[in-house]
Amino acid sequence: MRLIFRLKHYLFNAFREVFVHHHGSLEFRAKMLALVITANENSKVEDYIIVKNIGMDIYKNDEERANLLMLTTKELANKIKEESGLDIDTLVSNIQKELKIVPRYAKKIDTASLRQLINSANDRDTVAYQENILEFLQNIKDETLHTKQSQIDEDEKKLKIKS
Repeated sequence: MRLIFRLKHYLFNAFREVFVHHHGSLEFRAKMLALVITANENSKVEDYIIVKNIGMDIYKNDEERANLLMLTTKELANKIKEESGLDIDTLVSNIQKELKIVPRYAKKIDTASLRQLINSANDRDTVAYQENILEFLQNIKDETLHTKQSQIDEDEKKLKIKS
């Protein structure tokens, strides 16, 4: 069973854009989750269980999509921890760029869900850092929704027509 899961995970990673419906949205969410998780240098396995639970809520108990969100988040977090060219500042920049390109992603920023990841930190400085990240995400969400609402409405109409 585990071998099948690993093979499936490998194929999803290799061909995510082809196999995963709305892969951009999932990756955007994973970036936000990874941002909050990696702000805590002592992140734990429990953080990824929280991510899976968040995914179960988002995707209405679709375990495969929730697992994919968890694995994508873990992959991004590991890239940051391994210092493989991705760091927190780059991730913040990527989130900002994606919101400029696809402003409707601002609706996917749920700081209440992300706040669950702060509860695992024990250090006051880490909690303060994570709180600042949540404040940043909330501010960029509010700003994007305020300044780009007409574009968001138009994009959502187009998506409904395609569905």
